Formats: sequence, C-alpha cells, structure tokens
Amino acid sequence: MTAVALAGMGWPLRAGAQEASANAAAQKFSFDQLTEEMRALASQAYAAPERKETAFDELSYDDYRLISFRPERARWQEDGSFFRLHALPMGWLFKDPVQLYEVTGDQATPIVVATDDFQFLNDLATRLPPNPQLPGVAGFRLHTPLNRPDVWDEVVAFLGASYFRALGRGNAYGISARGLAINSGLDTAEEFPRFSRFYIEKPVDSRQTITIYAALESPSVTGAYRFVVAPGAETVMDVTARLFFRQDVQQLGVAPLTSMFLFSEKNRHQFDDFRPNVHDSDGLRIVGSDGDTIWRPLNNPPRLSGSYFQETNPRAFGLFQRDRNFENYQDPGTAYHRRPSLNVEPVGDWGSGFVRLFEIPTESEANDNIVAFWVPDGHIKAGDSREYAYRLRWGDLPHDSNETLAYVYETRAGKGGVAGSDASDGTRKFVVDFKGGLLGNLPGDAAVEPVVTITGGEIVQQTLQHISGREDIWRLVVDVSAQPGATVELSAHVAGFGRKLTELWLYQWVVA
Repeated sequence: MTAVALAGMGWPLRAGAQEASANAAAQKFSFDQLTEEMRALASQAYAAPERKETAFDELSYDDYRLISFRPERARWQEDGSFFRLHALPMGWLFKDPVQLYEVTGDQATPIVVATDDFQFLNDLATRLPPNPQLPGVAGFRLHTPLNRPDVWDEVVAFLGASYFRALGRGNAYGISARGLAINSGLDTAEEFPRFSRFYIEKPVDSRQTITIYAALESPSVTGAYRFVVAPGAETVMDVTARLFFRQDVQQLGVAPLTSMFLFSEKNRHQFDDFRPNVHDSDGLRIVGSDGDTIWRPLNNPPRLSGSYFQETNPRAFGLFQRDRNFENYQDPGTAYHRRPSLNVEPVGDWGSGFVRLFEIPTESEANDNIVAFWVPDGHIKAGDSREYAYRLRWGDLPHDSNETLAYVYETRAGKGGVAGSDASDGTRKFVVDFKGGLLGNLPGDAAVEPVVTITGGEIVQQTLQHISGREDIWRLVVDVSAQPGATVELSAHVAGFGRKLTELWLYQWVVA
C-alpha cells in the first residue's frame, strides 16, 4: 500500500499507512506559535509550492468527481465524536499539495492518507495507470449529523487556494468564501493566496464545535488563520486572520465571498430557459454602523461592473439568497432554493473602508461571477501586519435586521412605458416590492412617499401603491431613461411619519 504522508511537501512515501502514522513525529503547536512562524516567513522570499506531474493532472471535472474518500476510512470514528474527516484528492484543477495535521493538546501530528483510502468509481480505475499513486491531498471536508442524527452530512470543505464553503441545516452547496483576496478586479493581475497547511483539533467527547488552523501563503502575504466552526441551522464560523505582508498590496480584500448570478426576473429575457431564476445569491446586503440596511440586487451585466459602498465599522455585509420558493426556480437537481446565504459580521474596530462588489458577465451557471469583500482605507506596505476577526453565518438567514423596516421582497425589470405597449423610447422600468415592517401595516391611503435618486440617467415617472390583496406589500415603479453605454445608479426607499420605513434599495443599470 502506498501512503500519502503530509509531513513534508505532500509527496508519497514508500510506506503503509499504519507504519507511516506510527513514524510521524509530533511537534509543538499553538495558534500563537503559528502566528510567529508566519510572521518570520514574511521576511523571506516566497517559495512556490513544488509540483509533480501525474496522470491525475489530466482529469476532467467529471473524472475528478469519480474519486471518493471511503466513508469507512474517515478519521475520528470513535464513539462520541461529533465530526469525521475526509481528505480530498489532488487532480483536475487542484495541483498544489497541502499538509494536514491533527492537534491534540499542544501537539500536532501529521495526518497520513493512503491511496486506498480513496475509491475510483465507474470506469475511472481502468483509465488510470495500474496502482495509481496519488501525489498528495488538496484539502479536506468535515462531516457531522447536521440534518439527521443517523446521517453524517458534509458540513464544511476547504479546497483550492484559500476557498472554503459550508452548509446550514437543509442547505445545498452554493456560495463560497476565501481567506483573502489580493488585487481582485483591478487592472493588475489578481493574486490567489493559498492555505498550504491545516491543523485540525481532534474532536473530543460530544463537543459540537471544531477548531481549524491554517497557514496562508502567497508572493505578497503570509497569514495565520483560526476557524471555530459550530454546525447547526445556521453554521457559524468565528474567524481570526493575522496577516503579514511581504510586498506592497494595491487592494486588500478581507472576508471575500464568491457566488453566481445568471438570471432572474430582471434579465430572464436574455436566456431561453424553462427555469424562472438561476442564481446562488440574489443580493448584497449591508448593515451600516447606524443600523440602516442596504439591499443591492445582483446583476449579470453586459460588461464587467463594479460598485463601492463606503462604510465605517459596518455591522455586517453578505451575499444572500432571499428567494426560498421552489416554484421560482423549478430545478430539483440544483436546488437553488436551498443555497445558503452568507453573512460577514466584523468583530472589533475595522475602521473606514468600503464593501466592493463586482459582477462579471457570464452565459453559464457553472461560472462564479459575483465577488464581494471589505477593502480597508489606507495603503498596505511591505512589512505591515493586520489582524481581522469576524463571524461567518451560513444558512437560511433572516432577511431583516430591523423589524420596523420593510425589506425588498422582489426586484423586477422590463421595457418602460405602459405594460403591453410597444415602448420605442428606450426607457427601462424597475419594479420594487417592499414587504412587511411598519409600512406593511399601513392602509393604501397612508401618507407615505418614495424617495428616489438617480445618477447617469433620468427618471421619467414613478409611482408607489399598496398592492390590493397583499396587505403587507407596497410597490414602487420607476421608469428611467439613459444614453447607450451609460451606467445608471438608482437609490430608493419609502418614507413617512418622519421616518424611513424601508431598506435602502440600490441598483446599477448597465446600459448595453
């Protein structure tokens, strides 16, 4: 049996799994120790991970999915353990090995993974060389009884660069997070830091949280990360990131989120598809330090588009999947109605900066085309250090941060003018439904009014009305005109009785 021992650079050792495990040397470990190691490493030149060409490099996406960790080989199957660990193989896009360690007390021991811990499904084994030797592992996933006490569901996975994702109860995988974003969406080349080592505390007794530590490396930065993961209806991760910079960084992206938006009621006319909606997330939600909530529906624009939301110490920002109705997706295979929302809640003083959102045009739901992250004000210079703490919440998250405010229930768009007519003036109609809150309790003749602003275009007309038969919904309709090629920014909310009654709806119309 050939083992993949991850004590070195992740290359195979000529030993059996049990023998290698017995010979693996333990080492002292703590988060502070990892921090100091990464601080020292930042003063040295970057060393790219060593790669070894193997047959697994040529695997397609479908081939890679045919390599499966054997559930009976999962680590930590002792009675009472609330977590089980499965290694994820290298191959396809994942060509850089990572090292895995088990932490017990103040000791870390390499986790040894053998080739026959994996099974090669269907005909994959016949298309690989005899006795294939895996070059290492690319990451790992953790399983726990998330939905049923008798089923070990996958709850979190770390795979590729610094990407990871998690599930709340009843969710299906969708949105991903990253450890860090460097120069994303700029004219310069983006840098993708990677988690090169993971240290996972061995679960004890029936403890229902688990702690993961990670070493982050790239040409510009090193980092020590800690993730305290608590699975549940909402799976919560408390993250601490300690960063040390080798080089100047033009733009630092903290707590990056990556998702997909193909189409919805706003742009469905561009896609000949039986499904009404196709997206992992439908909006960016930001809660400012004063409690005001912004809702920015996502787009699939005709050209690369970026938006900036200036804040000081925001309470939260995240990419949400608000629409949970299967009827609005009609796709049981992808289960878009079950994709988790992901909220970032900063801890401590993050100071001033902005949430950056950029949207990439795509014609395929296989492409993640939505990215959002926090950009702190100021310059990042070689030799600098930063520490960020934040909480990530994954799951069917509540849509409102303030029960008094109506929230944006739906955003629709289409040609302007009277419905059913042939609009030849090039106007665009935006329809925003606000639901709930104090506004939802008001009668249709209440003294409320829309507050709408625009840049890059002109408002042709606007109306606000209570929807008959839907006592808790008010509809704002705005017709807008703009020149070809313009980028139009819209802002709207409903006010009355000396107060704001709704979230702040923001929208960007990129005119083709």
